[in-house]
Amino acid sequence: MRSRIRLVSILLGLAMLLPALSKAEGPIPAGARITVVTDQSVSSKTAKAGQTVTGSVAHDVIVDGKVVIPKGSPVKLTVSSVQASGRLSTPAKLYLRLRTVTVGGKTYTIATSSAGRTLGGKGKRDAGFIGGGAAGGAIIGALAGGGKGAAIGAAAGAGAGTAGAAATGKKDIEFPAETKLAFTTRAPITIN
Repeated sequence: MRSRIRLVSILLGLAMLLPALSKAEGPIPAGARITVVTDQSVSSKTAKAGQTVTGSVAHDVIVDGKVVIPKGSPVKLTVSSVQASGRLSTPAKLYLRLRTVTVGGKTYTIATSSAGRTLGGKGKRDAGFIGGGAAGGAIIGALAGGGKGAAIGAAAGAGAGTAGAAATGKKDIEFPAETKLAFTTRAPITIN
């Protein structure tokens, strides 16, 4: 009885070791999905195009039933496109591209799509602030000083509306550490 338990224990131990002992290798076709987790935060306010961001592979990359890139493999990302939020109509954007992956101590350059986001435009909302301020100023000016007062009030109201839009409209994008981003390979690559 003890010998059977020992044999089963040995076989289970070997079954658990085999995946760790098998070498990750093989081709990755164009169009394969690679999800990574960032190690550091990056923001549209401070990032520069070309800046390197580190991370790791979030899930095993499996091709034809075989792990080609194991979970946890180190990666380097590059800021491919960035724009800080402007005060009025310039929306923030931040995009990263997967540049390299290290598997088994060997680093591979990889071509992928960009992943990130752009905040929606604020033009209509800002126009509402500015137009509403102008209309409100014109009404107050007309009541206070007639036609000339309306013109002065409209200009003052538009200025106040512009200031309000500028004060409330600046929003940047931030990807904190441990943000998951998904990339798609653009060209095949062989891991060996």
